Amino acid sequence: MSSVSMKNICKKYPNGFEAVKDFNLEIADQEFIIFVGPSGCGKSTTLRMVAGLEDISSGDLIIDGKRVNDVEPKDRDIAMVFQNYALYPHMTVYDNIAFGLKMRKVPKDEIDKKVKEAAKILDLEQLLDRKPKALSGGQRQRVAMGRAIVRNPKVFLMDEPLSNLDAKLRVQMRTEISALHHKLKATIIYVTHDQTEAMTLGTRIVVLKDGVVQQVDSPQKLYNQPNNLFVAGFIGSPQMNFVNATCKVSGSDVTLNFDKFSIALPPAKAKKLVDGGYNGKTVIMGIRPEDLGDSDYEMSTYAAKIDSNVTGYELLGSEVILYFQVGGANMSAKVESSTTARLGDHVTLALNPEKIHVFDHDTELTITN
Repeated sequence: MSSVSMKNICKKYPNGFEAVKDFNLEIADQEFIIFVGPSGCGKSTTLRMVAGLEDISSGDLIIDGKRVNDVEPKDRDIAMVFQNYALYPHMTVYDNIAFGLKMRKVPKDEIDKKVKEAAKILDLEQLLDRKPKALSGGQRQRVAMGRAIVRNPKVFLMDEPLSNLDAKLRVQMRTEISALHHKLKATIIYVTHDQTEAMTLGTRIVVLKDGVVQQVDSPQKLYNQPNNLFVAGFIGSPQMNFVNATCKVSGSDVTLNFDKFSIALPPAKAKKLVDGGYNGKTVIMGIRPEDLGDSDYEMSTYAAKIDSNVTGYELLGSEVILYFQVGGANMSAKVESSTTARLGDHVTLALNPEKIHVFDHDTELTITN
């Protein structure tokens, strides 16, 4: 397996549209990298440039120490798993997996050995003589992966491979892909718009917006220390709550004021706002739904509280999402299912000031996490 280096990569189309702008990334050997972002952010375009299916307008793509910008896709030693599986309907599972090896004139006995090894890894041994139409969506996806595995490529590329599967199967396949990564010790670049998929699979995640890299970090760091408002809102479900607040500085003390509420910030966070000269300015306060609570413990522990009428109630089994409005902003709280709050009730919610994120209103960059 191999490392991948992407230096100042851009993709500009003849009509002037720039799909990817100055993309820089170093991917280590055996790393599982996820490209995530909304539709049209440039993640699939970037993956296709690595595959050689899209020309690189400028910059350098280096795989295993060799610049491959002008190398044909078939000679890049990469394998791609597509969203729609791309299986040959008239061929059996065995022949679909073996196809790439046959095209490379690999000896028959070696093909047989590799196909059976891949089938064992992917639990396809009983299905080798079936045609794709006789398989479920999950089985077809495994066949597509088998076709990639037998190639033993330097890099695996996966373009939203689970988006056509139902929710239950998607969770199962996530587990299988993760186990496959550990088993093969492979370098994988994986594209998805599903941030849950990104958080559960990736060793590092690349968050993209409008062709620009917003942040590259571990799932934990993206969640706890987002670089900007976009990353904070994109990572996490339900998304982080945001409300405009006025910053008031009194010596070393700082409060964020919105609606009828005034929240005192802890000293470390307060210092960032004092040092940044934010007194009297509007900032954006962020708090995750899971950091708002209505339990007796939270009420007695945290002095910071907000209250509002419940405008929406969703039971998720062990948890409940309560929706409400504060300061003109739609907000949500993820609380325990034992909550007595229901639609239309007036609720008081405690929040942990240590968990507050503050963003610059104009640049949308993080002031403090």
